[in-house]
Amino acid sequence: MTALAYERPETMSEIRTAAGPENGTENGPDLDEVVWQAWKAVELPEGYRAEIIEGAIEVSPTGRLSHARIANRLRNALVRFLGEGEYSAYQDANVIFRRKGWIPDVFVAPEDLEPYADEDGLGVDAAAVRLVVEVVSPGKRHEDRDRIRKRREYARAGIPVYVIIDDYDAQGTVTVLTEPRPDKADWLGVVRVPYGTDVDIPKGPATGFVIGEAITGPKRT
Repeated sequence: MTALAYERPETMSEIRTAAGPENGTENGPDLDEVVWQAWKAVELPEGYRAEIIEGAIEVSPTGRLSHARIANRLRNALVRFLGEGEYSAYQDANVIFRRKGWIPDVFVAPEDLEPYADEDGLGVDAAAVRLVVEVVSPGKRHEDRDRIRKRREYARAGIPVYVIIDDYDAQGTVTVLTEPRPDKADWLGVVRVPYGTDVDIPKGPATGFVIGEAITGPKRT
Protein backbone atom coordinates (compact mmCIF):
# COMPACT_ATOMS: atom_id res chain seq x y z
CA MET A 1 0.00 0.00 0.00
CA THR A 2 1.41 3.38 -0.99
CA ALA A 3 0.96 5.97 1.75
CA LEU A 4 1.18 9.67 0.93
CA ALA A 5 2.98 12.26 2.98
CA TYR A 6 0.73 13.61 5.69
CA GLU A 7 0.69 17.08 7.17
CA ARG A 8 -1.05 17.46 10.50
CA PRO A 9 -3.69 20.22 10.35
CA GLU A 10 -3.32 23.17 12.61
CA THR A 11 -5.09 22.81 15.92
CA MET A 12 -7.48 25.43 17.18
CA SER A 13 -7.39 26.67 20.75
CA GLU A 14 -10.49 26.11 22.81
CA ILE A 15 -13.30 28.44 21.82
CA ARG A 16 -14.23 30.92 24.50
CA THR A 17 -17.49 32.78 24.30
CA ALA A 18 -19.31 35.58 26.04
CA ALA A 19 -21.73 33.04 27.47
CA GLY A 20 -19.50 32.46 30.46
CA PRO A 21 -18.23 29.19 31.94
CA GLU A 22 -18.85 25.87 30.28
CA ASN A 23 -21.68 25.00 32.66
CA GLY A 24 -23.45 28.30 32.20
CA THR A 25 -23.92 31.26 34.53
CA GLU A 26 -26.32 32.11 37.29
CA ASN A 27 -28.21 34.22 34.75
CA GLY A 28 -28.97 31.46 32.29
CA PRO A 29 -27.87 28.36 30.39
CA ASP A 30 -24.47 27.96 28.78
CA LEU A 31 -23.97 28.69 25.10
CA ASP A 32 -23.84 25.00 24.13
CA GLU A 33 -27.36 24.55 25.51
CA VAL A 34 -28.62 27.64 23.66
CA VAL A 35 -27.12 26.38 20.39
CA TRP A 36 -28.55 22.90 21.04
CA GLN A 37 -32.07 24.25 21.54
CA ALA A 38 -31.75 26.44 18.45
CA TRP A 39 -30.56 23.47 16.38
CA LYS A 40 -33.50 21.36 17.50
CA ALA A 41 -35.86 24.10 16.35
CA VAL A 42 -34.26 24.61 12.92
CA GLU A 43 -36.54 23.98 9.95
CA LEU A 44 -34.74 23.89 6.61
CA PRO A 45 -35.95 23.63 3.02
CA GLU A 46 -35.50 20.29 1.32
CA GLY A 47 -31.94 19.69 0.20
CA TYR A 48 -30.25 21.28 3.22
CA ARG A 49 -29.02 19.96 6.55
CA ALA A 50 -27.84 21.53 9.81
CA GLU A 51 -25.11 20.29 12.13
CA ILE A 52 -23.50 21.58 15.31
CA ILE A 53 -19.75 21.62 14.73
CA GLU A 54 -17.38 23.09 17.31
CA GLY A 55 -20.09 25.13 18.97
CA ALA A 56 -21.74 26.59 15.87
CA ILE A 57 -24.68 25.57 13.71
CA GLU A 58 -23.51 24.93 10.14
CA VAL A 59 -26.05 24.68 7.33
CA SER A 60 -24.98 22.99 4.10
CA PRO A 61 -26.65 21.64 0.97
CA THR A 62 -26.80 17.94 0.37
CA GLY A 63 -24.01 16.65 -1.86
CA ARG A 64 -23.85 16.78 -5.63
CA LEU A 65 -24.29 13.66 -7.76
CA SER A 66 -20.67 12.49 -7.53
CA HIS A 67 -20.84 12.83 -3.74
CA ALA A 68 -24.05 10.79 -3.53
CA ARG A 69 -22.66 8.12 -5.87
CA ILE A 70 -19.59 7.49 -3.68
CA ALA A 71 -21.59 7.56 -0.43
CA ASN A 72 -24.19 5.13 -1.79
CA ARG A 73 -21.57 2.75 -3.18
CA LEU A 74 -19.87 2.75 0.19
CA ARG A 75 -23.01 2.16 2.23
CA ASN A 76 -24.23 -0.60 -0.08
CA ALA A 77 -20.84 -2.33 0.08
CA LEU A 78 -20.75 -2.03 3.87
CA VAL A 79 -24.25 -3.48 4.17
CA ARG A 80 -23.14 -6.52 2.15
CA PHE A 81 -19.91 -6.83 4.14
CA LEU A 82 -21.62 -6.61 7.54
CA GLY A 83 -24.31 -9.09 6.49
CA GLU A 84 -26.90 -10.13 9.05
CA GLY A 85 -24.71 -9.41 12.03
CA GLU A 86 -24.98 -7.08 14.99
CA TYR A 87 -23.95 -3.94 13.06
CA SER A 88 -25.29 -2.09 10.05
CA ALA A 89 -24.42 0.93 7.87
CA TYR A 90 -26.53 4.11 7.97
CA GLN A 91 -27.01 7.38 6.10
CA ASP A 92 -28.96 10.58 6.78
CA ALA A 93 -29.12 10.19 10.57
CA ASN A 94 -27.84 12.32 13.43
CA VAL A 95 -24.90 11.29 15.59
CA ILE A 96 -25.16 13.05 18.97
CA PHE A 97 -22.35 13.92 21.37
CA ARG A 98 -22.62 16.38 24.27
CA ARG A 99 -25.08 18.82 22.74
CA LYS A 100 -23.56 18.50 19.29
CA GLY A 101 -25.17 16.87 16.28
CA TRP A 102 -23.44 15.59 13.15
CA ILE A 103 -24.73 13.91 10.01
CA PRO A 104 -21.96 11.72 8.59
CA ASP A 105 -22.29 10.60 4.99
CA VAL A 106 -22.10 6.99 6.24
CA PHE A 107 -21.66 5.47 9.68
CA VAL A 108 -21.60 2.02 11.24
CA ALA A 109 -23.55 1.37 14.44
CA PRO A 110 -25.59 -1.45 16.00
CA GLU A 111 -28.43 -2.87 13.93
CA ASP A 112 -30.77 -2.15 16.84
CA LEU A 113 -30.36 1.57 17.50
CA GLU A 114 -33.15 1.95 20.04
CA PRO A 115 -30.97 1.33 23.13
CA TYR A 116 -28.50 3.94 21.86
CA ALA A 117 -30.91 6.77 21.06
CA ASP A 118 -30.03 10.10 22.65
CA GLU A 119 -32.29 11.49 25.36
CA ASP A 120 -34.25 13.62 22.88
CA GLY A 121 -34.70 10.81 20.37
CA LEU A 122 -32.99 12.84 17.65
CA GLY A 123 -30.24 10.41 16.75
CA VAL A 124 -27.78 7.81 17.95
CA ASP A 125 -25.31 8.43 20.76
CA ALA A 126 -21.76 8.75 19.42
CA ALA A 127 -20.60 6.12 21.94
CA ALA A 128 -22.38 3.45 19.85
CA VAL A 129 -20.82 4.51 16.53
CA ARG A 130 -17.86 2.39 15.41
CA LEU A 131 -17.02 4.07 12.09
CA VAL A 132 -17.82 7.39 10.42
CA VAL A 133 -17.17 8.34 6.80
CA GLU A 134 -17.27 11.77 5.15
CA VAL A 135 -17.14 12.33 1.39
CA VAL A 136 -15.61 15.78 0.91
CA SER A 137 -17.60 18.40 -1.00
CA PRO A 138 -15.93 21.14 -3.09
CA GLY A 139 -15.17 24.57 -1.68
CA LYS A 140 -12.79 25.60 1.09
CA ARG A 141 -15.44 25.81 3.81
CA HIS A 142 -16.74 22.31 3.04
CA GLU A 143 -13.23 20.89 2.68
CA ASP A 144 -12.12 22.39 6.00
CA ARG A 145 -15.25 21.05 7.69
CA ASP A 146 -14.45 17.41 6.88
CA ARG A 147 -10.64 17.60 6.92
CA ILE A 148 -10.23 19.74 10.04
CA ARG A 149 -13.33 20.59 12.10
CA LYS A 150 -15.08 17.23 11.90
CA ARG A 151 -11.75 15.47 12.24
CA ARG A 152 -11.38 17.15 15.64
CA GLU A 153 -15.00 16.57 16.64
CA TYR A 154 -14.99 12.86 15.86
CA ALA A 155 -11.73 12.50 17.80
CA ARG A 156 -13.24 14.32 20.79
CA ALA A 157 -16.17 11.89 20.68
CA GLY A 158 -13.79 8.91 20.71
CA ILE A 159 -15.25 7.34 17.57
CA PRO A 160 -12.77 4.53 16.75
CA VAL A 161 -12.40 5.03 12.97
CA TYR A 162 -12.89 8.09 10.74
CA VAL A 163 -12.57 7.75 6.95
CA ILE A 164 -12.27 10.79 4.66
CA ILE A 165 -12.88 10.20 0.94
CA ASP A 166 -11.58 13.30 -0.78
CA ASP A 167 -11.98 14.04 -4.49
CA TYR A 168 -10.26 17.40 -4.00
CA ASP A 169 -7.01 16.33 -2.34
CA ALA A 170 -4.39 15.92 -5.09
CA GLN A 171 -5.92 13.45 -7.61
CA GLY A 172 -8.18 11.98 -4.94
CA THR A 173 -7.26 10.39 -1.60
CA VAL A 174 -8.70 8.16 1.10
CA THR A 175 -7.58 8.82 4.68
CA VAL A 176 -8.23 6.31 7.47
CA LEU A 177 -7.85 7.74 10.98
CA THR A 178 -7.72 5.46 14.04
CA GLU A 179 -6.79 5.63 17.71
CA PRO A 180 -8.58 8.86 18.61
CA ARG A 181 -7.20 11.03 21.40
CA PRO A 182 -10.23 12.92 22.75
CA ASP A 183 -8.11 15.11 25.02
CA LYS A 184 -6.04 16.29 22.04
CA ALA A 185 -8.86 16.32 19.46
CA ASP A 186 -6.53 14.33 17.22
CA TRP A 187 -5.65 10.83 16.05
CA LEU A 188 -2.59 8.65 16.47
CA GLY A 189 -3.19 6.34 13.51
CA VAL A 190 -3.19 7.97 10.06
CA VAL A 191 -3.08 6.20 6.68
CA ARG A 192 -3.60 8.28 3.53
CA VAL A 193 -3.54 6.71 0.07
CA PRO A 194 -4.32 7.89 -3.47
CA TYR A 195 -7.37 6.78 -5.40
CA GLY A 196 -6.49 3.57 -7.17
CA THR A 197 -4.82 2.10 -4.06
CA ASP A 198 -6.81 -0.22 -1.79
CA VAL A 199 -6.99 0.63 1.90
CA ASP A 200 -8.77 -1.47 4.50
CA ILE A 201 -10.51 -0.72 7.77
CA PRO A 202 -8.19 -2.02 10.51
CA LYS A 203 -10.54 -2.34 13.47
CA GLY A 204 -14.13 -2.64 14.60
CA PRO A 205 -17.06 -4.48 12.98
CA ALA A 206 -15.88 -3.41 9.51
CA THR A 207 -12.37 -4.83 9.99
CA GLY A 208 -11.01 -5.97 6.62
CA PHE A 209 -13.49 -3.92 4.57
CA VAL A 210 -11.61 -2.54 1.55
CA ILE A 211 -12.07 0.92 0.06
CA GLY A 212 -10.77 0.99 -3.49
CA GLU A 213 -11.69 1.87 -7.06
CA ALA A 214 -15.05 0.11 -6.83
CA ILE A 215 -16.10 2.84 -4.40
CA THR A 216 -14.02 5.91 -5.25
CA GLY A 217 -13.49 5.39 -8.94
CA PRO A 218 -9.99 5.32 -10.48
CA LYS A 219 -7.08 7.60 -9.65
CA ARG A 220 -7.48 11.02 -11.27
CA THR A 221 -4.96 12.21 -13.82
